[in-house]
Amino acid sequence: MTISPCISICKKDPITGYCYGCYRTKEEIQKWKDNEVSLEWKNKNLNEIQNRMSEWQLNRFKESYNYKCVHGISLIKKRKLEENK
Repeated sequence: MTISPCISICKKDPITGYCYGCYRTKEEIQKWKDNEVSLEWKNKNLNEIQNRMSEWQLNRFKESYNYKCVHGISLIKKRKLEENK
């Protein structure tokens, strides 16, 4: 199973159309939700979106995405939940 690249920063860049958090297009985000989409496509897309990111964006994304893969929640969502306690 490949974990969704959403890291809970869901705002679209008006120029590129990419999400600021995961750097996916609207179409890619929708495709990830389709249960019929292959793991091969998801892994390829995960690599593609990381190639779109600048170095600092990539570092922040990897930090949050890796945390999400281990703990089931992104760092952003974890911080938001802690703020609401």
